[in-house]
Amino acid sequence: MARALHDPQRGYYARRVQDIGARGDFSNSATLSPLLGQAIASWIKEEAREMPEIRHIIEIGAGNGILMETVKKSLGWWQRRRFEWHIVDTSASLRTQQKQRLGKSVRWHDDVRQGLDACDGKAFIYHNELLDAFPVTLVQWHAGAWHEVFVEFTEGAVRESLQPFTPDADFSAIQQTPKHQQQRYELHISVRDWLRSWAPSSQQGAMLTVDYGDTFPTLYHRRPHGTLRAYLLHQRLEGPAIYQNIGRQDITADINFTDYRAWTQSLGWVETSYGAQADFITSRLGKSQSQIMDSNGAGGAFKIVTHRKLRK
Repeated sequence: MARALHDPQRGYYARRVQDIGARGDFSNSATLSPLLGQAIASWIKEEAREMPEIRHIIEIGAGNGILMETVKKSLGWWQRRRFEWHIVDTSASLRTQQKQRLGKSVRWHDDVRQGLDACDGKAFIYHNELLDAFPVTLVQWHAGAWHEVFVEFTEGAVRESLQPFTPDADFSAIQQTPKHQQQRYELHISVRDWLRSWAPSSQQGAMLTVDYGDTFPTLYHRRPHGTLRAYLLHQRLEGPAIYQNIGRQDITADINFTDYRAWTQSLGWVETSYGAQADFITSRLGKSQSQIMDSNGAGGAFKIVTHRKLRK
């Protein structure tokens, strides 16, 4: 999955993704409506009142740049001028779109640690639909034990195989026997390791995370086959179809927020809010639920969690 999405020559995000929105393979809440960007701007203003010494804002995985553009406009001329703006993104194709949209007012970085170093470890960080693009480890309950799902490509054919897997205490889903005999779960080991790689560089600030998912076990209610899927020209593909267009389609899985919230807490982040994206926008902008759902139909499926990192 990592190679299919991020390989420099053949990966989807490296060469395929040209646009996010109606003309691309998928849309996200930032391309559908300005409401999310406006709500994030409101959050930044609140955090800036609590920590006025912080002068840097980092967006991780900025897509085509439209979310940052909306956030900056929503802050107003004077507010946005007080901040230095940074983007962390590894896709050359998307960086080109971001530069065309945002101009020279932004600094780009290859990883979060590099971005934080440029901010002396003090920044307000946000990311939208970033974590779902991380590769997952797919596991299945079989014969009374957990197994990892492997994929073999032989003479043009695709075959899955199961190999023994040792449960890890960091993942809530595999700490109990599932109700379904062939239940599948996605483990975001890569997200856990990514957080650990840069969290020590964060000295002070706040972080806002937007993604689709839920807490465990609600996340897998009536989902015995898990949440792994692909998108090609807005068509949802599941099962064996996710192996048919490698490098030409997005591949994604829902986020287990029980795990994510536990990892961030263990790394020194203090959670300040968690809930549905629609509720977050309502509380920030005073919009009605119908207004939000009309402009962004996924407002309930997406969750937002906010954190603060206090001064060391």
